[in-house]
Amino acid sequence: MNLIEVIIYTGIFVFALTGALKARTHQMDIFGAAVVAFVTAYGGGTIRDLLIGVRPVNWVNDYLALGLAVSAVLIVSLLNTNFTRFRRAIFFTDAIGLGMFTVGGIERSLVYGINEGYSVIMGVMSATFGGLLADMICGEVPNLLKRGELYATACALGGIIYLGLKHFGIEYNLGLFICVAIIVGIRILSKRKRLRLPEI
Repeated sequence: MNLIEVIIYTGIFVFALTGALKARTHQMDIFGAAVVAFVTAYGGGTIRDLLIGVRPVNWVNDYLALGLAVSAVLIVSLLNTNFTRFRRAIFFTDAIGLGMFTVGGIERSLVYGINEGYSVIMGVMSATFGGLLADMICGEVPNLLKRGELYATACALGGIIYLGLKHFGIEYNLGLFICVAIIVGIRILSKRKRLRLPEI
């Protein structure tokens, strides 16, 4: 298993945790939590694979990915903590998942012949569309569409910097870690400093 696969599988687990935590804040049962966790973990990557023509899509026949998602639901179902801690945990797991799925989406798109500009778009979609679908299921305004902290913008900036580092010959694994760190850092900074895009 190479580093990019480790990052993708870690992202699946982290986003499944995010989805399960979100389901718990909405007082769903374990089946509802599994659905939200699955959609959060797989939604963006599924849409990306359908757009670039990958068959079968990323999660079909992958028992390890499924096991990670189920494990995340079981872990959250056994947790005993308050709502405030859940909200904080959702933010941090979501930020980490954004970074990992952006990198994974870019690399998967490049492998299938997508040019660099559109690979960044595919990376952003991989990272954000699962959360968008999960928010819609939970009856929330999706983070992707809220006037608030930088979300998809953080993914796009991290993805552009990642491709720039590749052109400058930065070591592959180091570039991956830098991209994830930048996206997580932008998310945390935008939350604390209330950085946001201007209104239209």
